[in-house]
Amino acid sequence: MFLSNRKHSKVKVDGKGIAKRWAVLTLAGVLWVGPVAGTGVLIPLNNWISAPIASAASGSTVKLGEEIITSGATLLKYRFKGSKGTALADIIRVDLQNPYVKLDVMTGKNGQFTTRQSTGGMAKETGAVAGVNGDYFNTSSEGAPIGGQVSKGVLMSTPSDLTGMYAFAVTKDGSPMVEQFTFEGTVKAGDGSSFSLAGMNKASYSPETSGSSYSHSNAMYIYTSAWKAIERPKNSSTTPTEILVQNGVVTQVSENATLNMTVPQDGYILRTHGKAAEYAKAHLTVGQTVETNYHLRVKSTGSEVDPSNLQMMIGGHTILVNDGQKTSFSRSTTSIGGTRARTALGYSRDKRYAYVIAVEKNGNSVGVSLSELQTLMKDIGVWKGMNLDGGGSTTMVTRDLGDTTAGLTFNTEYGTEQRSIVNGVGVYTTAPKGTLKGFTIKGNKTLLIGQTGSYSFKGYDNYYNPFDTSKVQVTWKSSNPAIVSVSGGVVKGAKPGTATLTASSGSASATTKVTVLGADEISSLTAGSGTGSLTAGAKIAVPITAKTKDGQSVSITSDALKWEFIGFKGSVKDNQLTVNTVDAGVKTGYAIGRYDGFSAVVFLSAGGVSTNNWENFENVSYPVDFTSNAEGVTGTAAVVVQGDGDHANSKVLELSYDMTNGSGKMYAYAQLNGTSGKTLEQAATSISIDVKGDKSLNWLRAELEDAQGKTAYIDLAKVIDWNGWKTINADMSSLNISYPAKLKRLYVVNVAEGQDERAKTGKVAFDNISFNTPGTVGTEGLKKGTAQMTIGQKLMTVNGTPTTIDAAPMTRNGSTYVPIKYVLDAFGGQAKWNAGDQRITIMRGGVLMDLTVGKKELILNGKRKSSEVAPIVLGGRTLVPLRLVSEQLGMTVKWEQETKTITLQS
Repeated sequence: MFLSNRKHSKVKVDGKGIAKRWAVLTLAGVLWVGPVAGTGVLIPLNNWISAPIASAASGSTVKLGEEIITSGATLLKYRFKGSKGTALADIIRVDLQNPYVKLDVMTGKNGQFTTRQSTGGMAKETGAVAGVNGDYFNTSSEGAPIGGQVSKGVLMSTPSDLTGMYAFAVTKDGSPMVEQFTFEGTVKAGDGSSFSLAGMNKASYSPETSGSSYSHSNAMYIYTSAWKAIERPKNSSTTPTEILVQNGVVTQVSENATLNMTVPQDGYILRTHGKAAEYAKAHLTVGQTVETNYHLRVKSTGSEVDPSNLQMMIGGHTILVNDGQKTSFSRSTTSIGGTRARTALGYSRDKRYAYVIAVEKNGNSVGVSLSELQTLMKDIGVWKGMNLDGGGSTTMVTRDLGDTTAGLTFNTEYGTEQRSIVNGVGVYTTAPKGTLKGFTIKGNKTLLIGQTGSYSFKGYDNYYNPFDTSKVQVTWKSSNPAIVSVSGGVVKGAKPGTATLTASSGSASATTKVTVLGADEISSLTAGSGTGSLTAGAKIAVPITAKTKDGQSVSITSDALKWEFIGFKGSVKDNQLTVNTVDAGVKTGYAIGRYDGFSAVVFLSAGGVSTNNWENFENVSYPVDFTSNAEGVTGTAAVVVQGDGDHANSKVLELSYDMTNGSGKMYAYAQLNGTSGKTLEQAATSISIDVKGDKSLNWLRAELEDAQGKTAYIDLAKVIDWNGWKTINADMSSLNISYPAKLKRLYVVNVAEGQDERAKTGKVAFDNISFNTPGTVGTEGLKKGTAQMTIGQKLMTVNGTPTTIDAAPMTRNGSTYVPIKYVLDAFGGQAKWNAGDQRITIMRGGVLMDLTVGKKELILNGKRKSSEVAPIVLGGRTLVPLRLVSEQLGMTVKWEQETKTITLQS
């Protein structure tokens, strides 16, 4: 989207007059892949990325797959390697020679300007089977496109007087064009006089070629019923005179004032300023007949174009590809530079195919520069193409086979939230109702053990449009019930492996492969907050979240895990852990849930988590200040009493900011205790904080400084996309900082790229900061002191007292191994051996570690970690790598080379 708009519209845009809105996108976790008839297959995103190469137009662009949307429209997916990494592109290829498909422009709500709506909303309203966001528009104005627009053969908006702005059009006989267009029109009064028309349904802007500082100066514009707002437009250089024409006759004249009305269906309003207003007063009186004539003209050829001969037209930005090659930009791209999500349109050399292009930017796709977008378009076969509004507006919706409506092809930057825009390009089917051709199975392609899958059975006809299967009886069957079970229509993962799920009805059937993930596919397993109170009767929520190695997060029921309780007796049911009784003298309890052997742990302490309510701002004795990195950024940071709603009458830290006069990457800091920060004594694995959002779409962060002076940053929210209070939990386990640390700042970031799509002014607030410090749980049972062992000797000295041990420390391949039992006896903790799995589980305070004999991977507090060495078994005793275990358990190790002596301290 774009532009800002003040009086006289002095707007800077890519160096000339168009300001730009951009944002980053994320990709949906699964996409529908399948050729034509027969079975489509849902596969995880990473399978797209690693799929066999289907075709490659160049070394940088690789086709990953394709899917029929409807007769004449196909969704293609490509991988593109750019300067900053891999990008994913989704292209809708439309066969303009197919009689059952057409392109048209989707407009706002009810097909009107000034009524912005999301791409998905417009597609749903108009029945489009696919669509993308469209033209640029002035984000602070009423909501009309900058470029020209023809929809259903009707001219709705005329091109703006701006340099280098291209448009994409398709004639009614299916011939595409990417050209610069101009508008020419006249109004002829009944007395024979005439005046030129400057345009139709235009918001105010600053022309670049006419020399005028204001688009409506001395000009006459026509507004039709496609313009819903009463005001036309809201920023004027002079007071206008407006004339209502109905059925070719002037019915109202409002001299030096606006007509306080919307445009009726049977007429139009002429808005005049300056010389045009003088003409109107002299020649356009009530009862006078009026005739309008207008057309478009192609700049490059001078040929005239009758809008009624166009099937559709939509405005865009610079040309990108011409004659199948990258071409010079037709206008400055400074404000839309960088590596971004992008949208574009183009057509093939033979003019048979139109290409509707969207490039994603998210965790799996880095986006592309405009130059890289040119390369991508050239590689996929675009002969001539142009740039559309992209960045944060980049949205594509497509209809899967068998579905009745189009859904997001990939998530936007804000998840499933789509930005409201003025228009988009829609793909429509005109095919009649056909006969059943096939059907599809859609649902989970991966399951965890015990996880229930959701699957649907949908039919499509010979035009690839939905076919009603509501009366079709479907039977589900698994090729291997031991892996994937089917009972009463419920599909459930039973054990690791892959099975084929078949849905059949009569002679028709469809299949899909379902993989049940084992422990080897899990990177982490989390049970609720991971902490709780070791008190009889305590109930702790333990929803289970598994994260797979390919980045998927999957919620599973706690009942799918096998639970073990140490230090207490308890039970887990329906994602809730209940402490029944506590063993005598126990200060620390462990609830260990295993998924295929992979452990999640809940630490329970008689004293609870030590740092709850680390800061609730009720009794702040240190200063809180506002600072920024950028000149021109102002604001305040202070502890205030919350007025109403959530947190009413509670003291909170409030940060307000105004970045209007700043530039570049701008920060607004709430700085705690000057430059010193507030001290966090114990090691923390996560932070919890209540945040009152302002839906500014800015970035929210926290800054810490560790005991060595190292700075660490915590991403609290990549996008502040909410209003009101909510609790944010952020992981800190990967920061690798030393304690005590200091929380120095809480702050908002407005990044430089796509800056106009985020608010530059706003106010956020913080309350109830707490840290999860499981390493401090149960410290009462831990011991302090010094222990020494010597390689090859079955003797251990603990705080000066010698003790005989039955297995001596040893070295192998440069690593030192010790019998862990005696280390835990000396410093507190316990170990459990599972002979069947060759696994030793070590527990000490807030640490639970699973080590497996011969494996260099370990599970530490529910997270998979790699190691350079593995445990070994020698003489019936399990020996573990000393440094790995001792340092994870909070001890220090000293090695004396000459005496081969190991010294442990805690």
